[in-house]
Amino acid sequence: MKKTFLKLVFGIVFTVFLLESCAPQVDISTNRLTVNFKENPVGINAKAPLFAWQIVSSQYNVRQSAYRILVAETPEDLSGDNGSVWDSGKINSEESINIPYQGKALSAGNRYCWKVKIWDENGLESSWSEIQWWQNGLFSSKDWQGAKWVAAELLDEDLRLVPGIHGSGDDLGNKALQRPVVPQFRKQFELKKGIKHATLSISGLGHYVVFLNGKKPSDSFLAPGWTDYDKTVFYNTYDVTPFLKSGNNVLGAVVGNGFFNINRERYCKLVIAYGMPQMIAHLQVEYTDGTSETIVTDESWKTAPSPITFSSIYAGEDYDATLEQDGWKETGFDDKSWESVKISRGPGGSLVAENDYPLKEMERIEVKLVSKLADGSFLYDFGQNASGIVQLSVKGKRGQQIKLWPAELINTDSTANQKASGAPYYFSYTLKGDGVETWKPEFTYYGFRYVQVEGGVPAGEENAGELPQIDQLTFVHTRNSSPTNGTFECSSELLNNIHELIDWGIRSNYQSVLSDCPHREKLGWLEQSFLMGQGVHFRYENYHLYRKLVADMMDAQTADGLVPDIAPEYVEFLGGFRDSPEWGSAAVILPYLLFKWYGDKQVIDEAWPMMVRYVEYLKGKSQGHILDHGLGDWFDLGPESPGKSQLTPISLTATAIYYYDVKLMAKMAKLLKKQEERKLHQWAEEIRSAFNTKFFDAETKVYSTGSQTAMAMPLCVGIPEENDRAKIFENLVDSIIAGNKALTAGDVGFHYLVEALTRGGAAQLMFDMINRDDVPGYGYQLKKGATALTESWAALEVVSNNHLMLGHVMEWFYTGLGGIGQAEDSKAYKKIVIEPQLVNDLTFVKTSFQSPYGLIRSQWEKSGSDIQFEIEIPHNTAATFVLPTGNVSAIIVNGEKPAANALHKTEEEKTGLLLGSGVYQISCKYQN
Repeated sequence: MKKTFLKLVFGIVFTVFLLESCAPQVDISTNRLTVNFKENPVGINAKAPLFAWQIVSSQYNVRQSAYRILVAETPEDLSGDNGSVWDSGKINSEESINIPYQGKALSAGNRYCWKVKIWDENGLESSWSEIQWWQNGLFSSKDWQGAKWVAAELLDEDLRLVPGIHGSGDDLGNKALQRPVVPQFRKQFELKKGIKHATLSISGLGHYVVFLNGKKPSDSFLAPGWTDYDKTVFYNTYDVTPFLKSGNNVLGAVVGNGFFNINRERYCKLVIAYGMPQMIAHLQVEYTDGTSETIVTDESWKTAPSPITFSSIYAGEDYDATLEQDGWKETGFDDKSWESVKISRGPGGSLVAENDYPLKEMERIEVKLVSKLADGSFLYDFGQNASGIVQLSVKGKRGQQIKLWPAELINTDSTANQKASGAPYYFSYTLKGDGVETWKPEFTYYGFRYVQVEGGVPAGEENAGELPQIDQLTFVHTRNSSPTNGTFECSSELLNNIHELIDWGIRSNYQSVLSDCPHREKLGWLEQSFLMGQGVHFRYENYHLYRKLVADMMDAQTADGLVPDIAPEYVEFLGGFRDSPEWGSAAVILPYLLFKWYGDKQVIDEAWPMMVRYVEYLKGKSQGHILDHGLGDWFDLGPESPGKSQLTPISLTATAIYYYDVKLMAKMAKLLKKQEERKLHQWAEEIRSAFNTKFFDAETKVYSTGSQTAMAMPLCVGIPEENDRAKIFENLVDSIIAGNKALTAGDVGFHYLVEALTRGGAAQLMFDMINRDDVPGYGYQLKKGATALTESWAALEVVSNNHLMLGHVMEWFYTGLGGIGQAEDSKAYKKIVIEPQLVNDLTFVKTSFQSPYGLIRSQWEKSGSDIQFEIEIPHNTAATFVLPTGNVSAIIVNGEKPAANALHKTEEEKTGLLLGSGVYQISCKYQN
C-alpha cells in the first residue's frame, strides 16, 4: 500500500470519536523508564545518555504535551524534587523517547537517579514517576586507576596470528599450535570499614567467569561479547555490594579462550591467536564514612591452571575434576603454591563498556528419549535443535571419564552426525569420585539436538563394566538475553509451526553477533542482519545488538572502504566470500533501520564516515554504475546444488543493493542536513537508469531472467518507473503461479519477494506458497523432522540444519497477516499503520509488538462475512487502521459508528480509520 496519503491523515488533529470525557481528570502516569533503552542500566558508556518512558492511562487518545526530568546523585535529593545534577524544566514537547541528557558533566563510575513527570494534551499534570537510576561506566583508561592486564602465560609476538587463517592451519609451523592454559586468578584483600556501595568493572579474554567470596555476581555466559580485540575490547560492570563484607574478601576469576585464541586441535573453522587468556579488573568500594578504596589487577595477583584442560569455541571443552582446588575462590585458601601473574601488554583495543544484553542460560530442555547404541554408547534425544551446552550429573570412580558428542543430526545407525556441523567437537568430564558430581562447560557452545554419551551409563541401565552412572543430562539453551518483542498465533497449525521453526533459528543464532549457525561457523555474516532484520526485530528487542553490529562493521572496514561479509572479521575469506555487496551493505542499511525502529539519529551520525567510504568503494568497483561481483542470491533453488546464485545474475542483486545504499544515504543526508544530499540523489538516479538499461525489457515488463528475485528486488528498492510497477508486479505474480507457487528465491531474494507480495496485498499467494510440504520450503523442512530453520529449502543433511537464513516470512506474519507497520515519514512507530491482510484459509490471527512507545496489538477473527478486529495503540502515538481490500460495510467501533471525519479513502480506494491511543473492538461486514 502506498503511504503518501498518511501525510494528510497525520496532519489532522487526532480524532476522538468515542468515550469523550465530561470533565478533565488526571489519569496519566509513566512507567518503563529507560536510559539508552535499558531500565536501570549499569556501565553506561555515554556522557549524554538518552532518556525514554512510556505513558500509562485508561483514557483514549492520550498524548503528551510537555515533560520535566530531574537528575540527582541521591534518591533523597529527588524525593525533595531537587534536580541537583539536571533539571530540564518544563519542556513543551510530545517526545517521550531519545531525550538527550543536557545537565552537568557526568562522572565516570558514578550512579545517578532520575524521575520524570509529564503533561497531557489538555495540560493535566501527572505525578512524578518512581525514581530510577543508571550507573556510568569507566570513560577512559585513566579511570581504570592503574589496573593492568594479567595473564598466566604470554604469547611470543612472533606466534601472534591476526587475522586468523581459515581451516586447520597445518602450514603455520608453530603458530596457533600451543594449547593455552585456562587459568584461575585470585586476589585476597581486606576491607576495614562499613561498605556503602561497590562496583566491579572487569574483562577477561576471550571470556571469563568471576567470583566474589565464592559467589557469582552475574549469570552471564561467554562474557564479554566478542569483538576485533585489536580495535575494541568489551568490559562489564556489576553492582557487587551484596557480595562483599567487612574484613577479608577474595576476588577470583577463570578465563577461557573464546575467539581470542583458537588453536589447532580438533575441529576449527579458523585458527587465530591474539594472545593468551588474560584479564583486567577494577573494584571500586565506597565506604559508609564517605571514603573509598580501589582494588585493581596488578602484580600482586596469583594464578594457577584451572581444571579446564582444554577449551575451544569451535571444538568443545575438557574438564578434569581431579585437578580442582577446593576453596580457591574463598578466604582462608593457601595460595602459596600459586604463581605470581605475568603482566600483559593487553590486547590493544580500547576498553568499552558492553551495553548489549549478555548471553545467558535461557532455557533447560529435558531429554525426550534415551537409546542404547550398538557400540554400547547411549544416544540422548532432546527433541529440539538449538544452541547451548549440557549439564551433567554423574557419580563414579575417581579418574573415570565421560565423553559427550553433541550433534544436530544422527547417522543411519543412530550415532552422532557432525559431518555438516564441525567435527570433532565434544565435551569430556573426568570424575573426582566424590558422590554426585554436577558439571557444565563454561567457554564453548554448539548447535545440537542429540548427545552421544561414551564412557557412562544412564541410571537404571545394566552396568556390568561399572562405568560412571549418569543421573541426569540436561540441554541448557544459551543465547543473547534480549527481551521478547512480539508474539504471533493463527488458526493454522502449520504456520504456527513455521513461526516456531524460524524462531529457533533466530534464538540459536542470537549471540554476541547474529551468527549464521551455532556450530560450524558461529560468525557474524552480515546479510541477515537486515534481510532478516524486521523479522528479528518483531520477535526480540535488538537495539543493543544492532548497535554493536554497527560498531563491529566500523572496526572491520578496510583502508580502501570495503566492509567485509563478516564482522568481526577474524579471517579474510577468499573466493567471493569477503566482498559481496549484499552483505557489506549492512553498513548502510543497519544505521537507517535503527533510526526507523528506535528513532536513534546518533547512530547515523556516528556511522556516516563508514557509510560514505563504503558507497565510494562500491562506486570504484562498478563499471558504468553496474556491479558484477559477490555471492548474489545465495542458496536459491535451482537445478544445481545450492551455493552462489543460479537463477538471477549476480550483477542484478549487487547493483540493486548498491542503488538502495545510495538512495538511503540521500535520505540520511537530509536527516543530518548534509550538503551531499543533492549529489547522492543524482548518483542514485544514475545507478537506477543504468540498472533499467541493462536489466529491464520495456516491452515485456520483465527484469533479466524473470526469476522471483529479479522481479521482486527492483520493485522493493524503488527502481522501476511508477507507471511500470503494476505490470511488473502482475508479471511476478503470474510467474509464481505458473511455477506451481514453489519457492525458488534464495537468501537475498526471498526477503524481497516477501516484501513485494506484502506491499502488493498478495497475502493469499504468500500463504499458498508456504502452506505446503510437497516442495522444498518450510513445510518440507518440518516434514523431514526439522525443529529449527535449516540452511537449505530442502533441509539437506550436508549443510547446516540450524541456520539464520531464509526465515524472511517471519516478517510477513507481523506486517502482512497482522498488518503492523508505520508510515514512511514515521520513526519508532510514532505514526502507526495497521493493515491486516486476510487469507481465506485462516479464521484468526493474533499479533503483538512492543514498540518504543508501548504495546501495539493487532488481531482479527472472521466468521462468514463477519470480521472482528481488536487493535491496541500505545499512548503518545496515532494510527491509521486500513480495512481489508474488498466490500467493507457496517463498520462499528467499540459499539458505535465512527465519526465521519475519522474515515478516509486511501489512494487505493481502501477505507482508512483514524485512531488515537487505546484499545478498539472493530467489527464489519466483509465481502471479498
